[in-house]
Amino acid sequence: MILLNLSETTLPLTNPVLKFLVILVIILFAPILLNKIRIPHLLGLIIAGAVVGPNGINLMTRDSGIILSGTAGLLYIMFLAGLEIDLADFRKNSRKSLVFGAYTFLIPMAVGTVSSVYVLGFTLITSVLLASMYASHTLIAYPIVSKLGVAKNRAVNITVGGTMITDTLALLVLAVIAGMTKGAVNAEFWIRLSISLLIFGLIVLLVFPVIGRWFFKRFEDSVSQYIFVLVMVFSGAVLAELAGVEAIIGAFLSGLALNRLIPRTSPLMNRVEFVGNAIFIPFFLIGVGMLIDGRIFFRDLETLKVAAVMTVVATVAKYLAAWLTQKTFRFSADERRLIFGLSNAQAAATLAAVLVGYNIITGTTETGEPIRLLNEAVLNGTIVMILITCTIASFSAQKGARNTALAEASEAGPEAGENQERILIPVSNIETTEELINLGLTVKSGHNKSGLYALNIVNNNIDDEKAEKQARKLLNKAAETAVAADNTLYELLRYDLNIVNGITGVVKEHKITDLILGLHHKKGLSDTFLGNLTEGILTKCNTTTLIYKPAQPLATIKRHLIMVPENAEKEIGFPFWLIKVWNIARNSGAMHVFYAAGETLKFLRDIHAKHPIECRFAEFGEWEDFLILSRDIRSDDNLIIVMSRRDHPSYHGKMDQVPAYLNKYFQVNSFMLVYPMQTGVSDQFAIDLKNASILEPVDEIGKTISRLFRRK
Repeated sequence: MILLNLSETTLPLTNPVLKFLVILVIILFAPILLNKIRIPHLLGLIIAGAVVGPNGINLMTRDSGIILSGTAGLLYIMFLAGLEIDLADFRKNSRKSLVFGAYTFLIPMAVGTVSSVYVLGFTLITSVLLASMYASHTLIAYPIVSKLGVAKNRAVNITVGGTMITDTLALLVLAVIAGMTKGAVNAEFWIRLSISLLIFGLIVLLVFPVIGRWFFKRFEDSVSQYIFVLVMVFSGAVLAELAGVEAIIGAFLSGLALNRLIPRTSPLMNRVEFVGNAIFIPFFLIGVGMLIDGRIFFRDLETLKVAAVMTVVATVAKYLAAWLTQKTFRFSADERRLIFGLSNAQAAATLAAVLVGYNIITGTTETGEPIRLLNEAVLNGTIVMILITCTIASFSAQKGARNTALAEASEAGPEAGENQERILIPVSNIETTEELINLGLTVKSGHNKSGLYALNIVNNNIDDEKAEKQARKLLNKAAETAVAADNTLYELLRYDLNIVNGITGVVKEHKITDLILGLHHKKGLSDTFLGNLTEGILTKCNTTTLIYKPAQPLATIKRHLIMVPENAEKEIGFPFWLIKVWNIARNSGAMHVFYAAGETLKFLRDIHAKHPIECRFAEFGEWEDFLILSRDIRSDDNLIIVMSRRDHPSYHGKMDQVPAYLNKYFQVNSFMLVYPMQTGVSDQFAIDLKNASILEPVDEIGKTISRLFRRK
């Protein structure tokens, strides 16, 4: 047994156990205490780092352990930004991201260069390097935005995209200036840099998704999957450095590469966010705080002057970029606050640039002192700038995110809390339970954390203790999967003589709105199964019903091919199954391909224009065209077939042949049958839609869909 020596308790602390304990206490209590005086969580950790660091009470040093963990935290922030971005919105707003990226790079470069030359008296090369520090920024306030639930807002998407642009350009300026001081900027330098960047981008964006899909298909262990994600993050970071740019660019691109493979509602995403927000990101913020030296303010006037100019120029330039973006695209004041809050904080790339510039020696003085490209006053001024810009950014982002979240909540209307969806998932096979729960997590609305119900039915005639234990085991497995994704699942064990009666009874008792039924991946879809289902559950339940056969994990599916029958939009349940399909796209990022008749496609295109997802539309006239898909479908595709009940607008006799088609042509693929909700449901949306559809079906269904999207 090793005892704690008294020498290890002197300041700064050297005992690793004590140091780690102190950091954990800071992570736990600093935000709680500072939140009482309205100081944001992230800023609280930076202040705490300044207090306990070498320039504060010297409780601990910024040693290699802090630097290592902080580096991981910085990469984590950039990775999460790429992972959580809505790719459909990102593509839709790509032009706006380019415009903002140009604003937030060119304005600080221009203002920074002029102010450094004429106010601070620096040389042109020093001024350009200093200006590039203003141009770059770190998404240090991103966790605030994500926590308040507005990470998918268009302003956030634009800022994240612009961050990648301006940071890349700023770091390229740094690489060029570093090369110029060594006399290495020539044609060979530019060719080598261009080729290395191209190879790096192609590997991360094209090869990483292939590796990720292969891994997630074959390894379901949660620990292995999480470690694999970390390997991908740091692999991207290393490749970026090999290509000649900062590691944060590689981490961001790694997030984009794995975006579609880690659904937002999945247990893996919850683990990634939890570990990052609990450990890695706080370490980074505390490490940044340790760089702050309060004595700088009292050291000399030159340092104060440089610090003041740097802080004012960086803040004003970033505000101008945010203001111009707001005016260009007619954003709200809160969206401007979001853009400014996310883009004003200087930390990662700024530190990299100032340290590189500080270490570049351009000559010596008469006394032999080195002449640095960026002197000590700039180094100290950078630390002050980091503290102040991070403070301003945290407050601005928090205010903008909070106001935006409140505005989005008010738009949903008072009905958002009513008629809450309840998804029932009968489970009977341990091999398919997890995938069925994952499907439930993917199709449900994001605001609803407690709308899942798992059901197992035990034959009432059989007094079998083993059957009951197996049933509880399945229900526990379902609950564990939901809890891992930060959702609550209600376990229902029912004794009944008949499975259909058991399911329909639970549907009525718990006011279930959606039903998910599973098929084992080794079994086909028999006519008998559909016949019993139609005569049983589908005639007695008015819920939206999904029948799912998973052939591979849902997260690894590249495309969902959705076959929509003619007149589907005339069904009363049309908006309710459509929002489920839309949620799959929003939560997984997978491509959707809609096959439908002309009129239905027109309706779907109108919805897509208002609520964009990544999708394509294809004309689908006769049901015999179903067989054409068998030639085009790929191994990583999921087939979604929208069905109907007899005597309803979109029903036709060819639907009876679906089991035979699936068994013959689509045995190796995942597939899903969707039965729309029918009349009789008490949901007020359905009642309104039923009454309105007599007069103006298309307009009223569109309004209902918009209301459902706002509820999400």
